[in-house]
Amino acid sequence: MDLGLNGKTALVAASSSGLGLAVARNLAAEGAHVSLCARDPARLARARAEVAAAGPGRVLSTPVDLRDEKAAAGWVERTAEELGGPHIVVTNSGGVPHGPVDAFSVPDYRTALDTSMIPHVAVTLAALPYLTAAGWGRVLMITSEAVRQPLPASGLSAVARLGLLGFAKGLVHTLGPRGVTVNVLAPGFHRTPALDEQFGADVDRAVAEVAARLPLGRVGRAADFGALAAFLASEQAAFVTGCVLLADGGATRGLG
Repeated sequence: MDLGLNGKTALVAASSSGLGLAVARNLAAEGAHVSLCARDPARLARARAEVAAAGPGRVLSTPVDLRDEKAAAGWVERTAEELGGPHIVVTNSGGVPHGPVDAFSVPDYRTALDTSMIPHVAVTLAALPYLTAAGWGRVLMITSEAVRQPLPASGLSAVARLGLLGFAKGLVHTLGPRGVTVNVLAPGFHRTPALDEQFGADVDRAVAEVAARLPLGRVGRAADFGALAAFLASEQAAFVTGCVLLADGGATRGLG
């Protein structure tokens, strides 16, 4: 299936590894030009080589701390100057510490908002003039399954990321008449370097325990998530907007 992404320019935030990198790879494989950013220059350089090998388009990489909104806007501007567009904006951010909601202080919550919510807002707002000028666009915000089913050990994540749903819903009405769709991706457990770090030395046992609780009997692969994001960025998904799409192997069973 031709996703209609050849020659489009995509911004993929926090894309030096894990789900962000998987999304960048899939978009590159569809012929898009891809702009990467992350904080670690060495990991970013490796990601750039990997994404460049995935497709024929150009790849730009920029070391950026997305908690700095001026730096985030600078990344968007540089992308527009060097690659054109952007047409596709995939927002992503670093994680926050695990623990129940009462395990953290007010400053911890402020930090969580700066880490897991504000970067999405900053990148999206900086990209809006380019999306609306093009008259075609896709905004995808990577959050967590915690926005649909808060988990006891994900207190900070659930609180910080829930604000994005209100932001996304507001954008749906603003951008719809201008040919831009806005969707939120809510991944569950995927085997990524971040998950390995979270589980530590017992990662294989912990992953097996998680998999046993899921209807599909396994955790996700980063490539699964990358393929879903590429579809939502495509021409074929032109009538899909305002959705929170779970990618959690069936873990969330609520009807709402």
